[in-house]
Amino acid sequence: MPDIARNRILAAFLLCVPAILPARPLAAQANAQLLEQRNQRLAALEQIADVQRKVMVPMRDGVRLQTDVYVPRGAAPGSVPAIFVRTPYNFNWWDVRNGAPRDVGTITEAIRRGYAYVEQNERGRYFSEGEWDILGPPLTDGYDALSWIAAQPWSNGKVGLQGCSSTAEWQMAVASLGHPALAAMVPQGYGAGVGKVGRFWEQGNWYRGGAVQMLFIAWLHGVQNTQRPQFPKAIAQDDLVRLSKYFDLSPQMPRVDWSQGLRHLPVQDILRAVDGPEGIFADPAPVATGGRMIQRAPGDPAWFKGGLYHDAMPLEVPSMWFMSWYDVSTSPNIELFNHVRKTASPAVAGKQYAVIAPTLHCSYTRATEQTVVGERDVGDARWDYASLIYGWFDHLLKGLDNGLLDTLPKVRYYTMGLNQWQSSDTWPPRGAETMTLFLSSAGGANTLNGDGRLATGAR
Repeated sequence: MPDIARNRILAAFLLCVPAILPARPLAAQANAQLLEQRNQRLAALEQIADVQRKVMVPMRDGVRLQTDVYVPRGAAPGSVPAIFVRTPYNFNWWDVRNGAPRDVGTITEAIRRGYAYVEQNERGRYFSEGEWDILGPPLTDGYDALSWIAAQPWSNGKVGLQGCSSTAEWQMAVASLGHPALAAMVPQGYGAGVGKVGRFWEQGNWYRGGAVQMLFIAWLHGVQNTQRPQFPKAIAQDDLVRLSKYFDLSPQMPRVDWSQGLRHLPVQDILRAVDGPEGIFADPAPVATGGRMIQRAPGDPAWFKGGLYHDAMPLEVPSMWFMSWYDVSTSPNIELFNHVRKTASPAVAGKQYAVIAPTLHCSYTRATEQTVVGERDVGDARWDYASLIYGWFDHLLKGLDNGLLDTLPKVRYYTMGLNQWQSSDTWPPRGAETMTLFLSSAGGANTLNGDGRLATGAR
């Protein structure tokens, strides 16, 4: 059966589902206070914002991407800068599984600070049309979305990008296209968006030392869902909003014991062996980057056709880079920060700043007075990130002379052991010495009680 016909049948079936399934007990019975708070927060947001949900924004090839738009109520024409969040992840405004609105705290803060907040799913994800590929290619989708935002009657023509992990990793490659509306970026935990930079050829952290990092196979299992229902193009926006309270098109993947699943051979059949979805990992999918990721070597030309940023691409956007010490991609993250400082025009190179926190991936704001990573207590690692980020956007998107750049160090980093924030105008800090350590043993390093050790020299 052709895919189009199959999708229409699936969509028609889904439209009938609410009428034939028995009512599902809401989680509100166990979380009544939390869910009531969400309802109150949504009501408060809708009092101060003009809201448009499930706007289907057309790309240059006719594919439409689902977009939610929040604008300060009563804003004068041409007066509002936008924070743009583009993601492969589910941002449906309604938490279907708990029967309540999702948390809107981030959106509300943006509105109260005088920003429009625009969320968009990459093509092929949830309500967005088209076929998904990692980091949302073609790059023209990001460019077209920026053009659409800047053309809105409320827009002052300036857009800032914000997000963490895959919500950040697409930003650099799109920034290389030089869109005139893109005035600032705040990419966080963005390592998987770095294809090649300097001595690092990890192609989005897909490789480490030339070997595939298996954790990303498990990640793809939950993301590369190409066989999803879709709605007819003629469906009304109001119907999409209403139906999104019934279901959010987020698949409930079967549980997989990855401690066993990742042992399967050959590697290219791992997802098929756990009954995973078709997609870009090993299937012959018609995607922009050529499909079959597992068959590519680190230097394969296909890596240079997708959503990854490579160091031959220009990057002329003021950026505040957020990294964390306990992440899989800290080294290429830092390398990219230094690369942009060296290669951008002087005016833009001077507006590159980095924050390196002692946390896990994307866990900056979860630091506490006693931050613990694994079994290590790293002390009070909190920071006022909201004031820092909005001060950055206020300066670059609103043109406010708030003095931020007069006091902001080029690099703010947390030193474990000392358990304190420090600052530097370079990375590594001046006077720092690089130490290379080698794995060593007398032959019995295969247990916790073995003789493995780190040595300062090879043997």
